[in-house]
Amino acid sequence: MALARSRLTHAGQPSTDALIAALPTALLVLDGEGCIASVNAAAEMLLNASAAHLLHKPLGIVLRIPAACHAGLREESDFAAYDCQLETARGVRLRAHLLGSPLPDYPGWRLVTLHSATAAHSMGQQFDRRDRSRSAIGAAAMLAHEIKNPLSGIRGAAQLLDSHVGINGSDLTRLIRDEVDRITALIDRMEAFTDSRPLECTSQNLYAILEHARAVAVAGFGDRIDIHDAYDPSLPPVFVHRDSLVQILLNLIKNAAEAVPDGERGTVTLTTRYRHGVSVASSAASGGERRPLSIEVGIVDDGPGPGEEIVDHLFEPFVSSKSSGRGLGLALVDKLVRDNGGIIQFSRDGTPPRSVFRILLPRAA
Repeated sequence: MALARSRLTHAGQPSTDALIAALPTALLVLDGEGCIASVNAAAEMLLNASAAHLLHKPLGIVLRIPAACHAGLREESDFAAYDCQLETARGVRLRAHLLGSPLPDYPGWRLVTLHSATAAHSMGQQFDRRDRSRSAIGAAAMLAHEIKNPLSGIRGAAQLLDSHVGINGSDLTRLIRDEVDRITALIDRMEAFTDSRPLECTSQNLYAILEHARAVAVAGFGDRIDIHDAYDPSLPPVFVHRDSLVQILLNLIKNAAEAVPDGERGTVTLTTRYRHGVSVASSAASGGERRPLSIEVGIVDDGPGPGEEIVDHLFEPFVSSKSSGRGLGLALVDKLVRDNGGIIQFSRDGTPPRSVFRILLPRAA
């Protein structure tokens, strides 16, 4: 049996097939043996597998679900389980609401729907981060104005003192200058949040940008990592600001390099793929239209990853898993990605788990 097929009730109206295929909810039909008889496009996207790969396989083979859910799906009544921890056969973990309903006239057959709790939570975070970022911008502007000018005076005074003190005193004035320079550099990074000017985005070759970022990383801080790639070679150009995207990639690759334990060597993989079905609201000036984000760039590393206690706050200012970190790098990455009209997400996927930063960007027209 396939998903229900019906004739057009009126000339020109879509069939039931077309309506089901267009639903944003993932639908699977299980036959009497618990094998997948049919799926829609949303299910293919959620499970990251094609219908040809999913059909005729037991549900438990393509999707690992809790034992209680397996038992519930075998019952001859409606079943619902919320916020379940699921894992695909490819090792991708996700949280979802799982609902099952028996199909009348087909004993043992079930219609299963999956509502991604992970995606809803992640997209909700995107909007929360916008508000938090506005607060960070205000704080950064105030601090830069109130602190940077006095720092310049302190450094100048230390330079004047340097010519009137002995060797021991020179060590102290040098210490003052070094600390002032360090704090000034921190303020400079915070000032990046105050730049609200729109970026001049243009059509860009994504592969050229990725290879440039790789070359800079290898020549600079990448001596402890091996950088590989897994590109989809058929992607169209992206609509981005080239220099800021290079900065985004370098920040993420550098984070991965700094996460490698002492005495070990890490691996970073740059990935690209075409992403269907993801869109965000455009600015009010564009009439509230939604803009598709169909280009995905992934930065995958085999490091230990951040602690669970900060995963949901990674992109907030002053949150860091590194003892020497100031917690501004990922917050700035998030701002630059949004300035480019995209979104960034983080997850731990696979077995053994790997850290994955996914950047979703608009394609050029």
